[in-house]
Amino acid sequence: MVQHGRAARAVAAAAAVGVMGLTTGCSAAAEADNESPADSAAAVHDAADRLVREGSSKARTSMEMASGGTRVTIRGEGVYDYRAHVGQLKVVLPQDPSGAEEHRPITELLAPGALYMKNRGAGVPADKWVRVETASMSDGNLVTGGATDPLAAAELLRGARKVTYVGESELAGTDVRHYRGTVDMAAAAHAASPASRQSLTAAAKGFAKDQVPFDVYLDDEGRIRKVRHRFSFVNTTKVTTAVKGNGKGQGQSGKRDVVDVASTTLLYGFGVTANIELPDTKDIFAGKIAEN
Repeated sequence: MVQHGRAARAVAAAAAVGVMGLTTGCSAAAEADNESPADSAAAVHDAADRLVREGSSKARTSMEMASGGTRVTIRGEGVYDYRAHVGQLKVVLPQDPSGAEEHRPITELLAPGALYMKNRGAGVPADKWVRVETASMSDGNLVTGGATDPLAAAELLRGARKVTYVGESELAGTDVRHYRGTVDMAAAAHAASPASRQSLTAAAKGFAKDQVPFDVYLDDEGRIRKVRHRFSFVNTTKVTTAVKGNGKGQGQSGKRDVVDVASTTLLYGFGVTANIELPDTKDIFAGKIAEN
């Protein structure tokens, strides 16, 4: 799962073991057949600000990861306070491929610049939290934690390019407007709020592609109901081989695999009470986290 400064390696290892706004006035009211490209782009760019104005919501997350023919899905559910920039998710990990091991849900607290995890396992006491600085992760914790921070997912849309309006549809009984495009990661990091900027700047440097495809569904008030990003990054693993010649000794080379991750966030229950408290320093684990 999460390791300091080794995000790509951690996600690939997780796969191996089975782990792992108010829109502008004219865009919100525009008729489906008359929405201009400028209105579409404005609606998508404003999505993060619209969530902040809304205040809070419930959230469901899904992260599908494919690497080397292995596909796993990690799911999460919780609440998010967009004004305080904090959220809480309970993340459920897939069953071990052998079926012999059940994973306890991991409680994750999302905060500016930090990810807190409880039930982290691997030698961490049950009553302690693990804290990781998101800017230290090569993906800014967009995928490594097993769930994309809902506000970060929205903040990415500030860098939306080539936005097209797909059409109207219905999602969980709500009329929504479907938009599609690509996120320029560097532009998103530059335009992000101060609370998200460091993490998105790290992510802009860590992915294999700086253009990330997305689909987003906005309701009539410009609020995100569903957003899906498709990330790709290169994972390098060490491969040990025998040295040619006398057959003695071993050498190491790097094996580079592209890991594809589709992250989906569903938002609903806007205005819900979200009482989220971050752990005290005394409750944070200070020891070494064992490798999975």
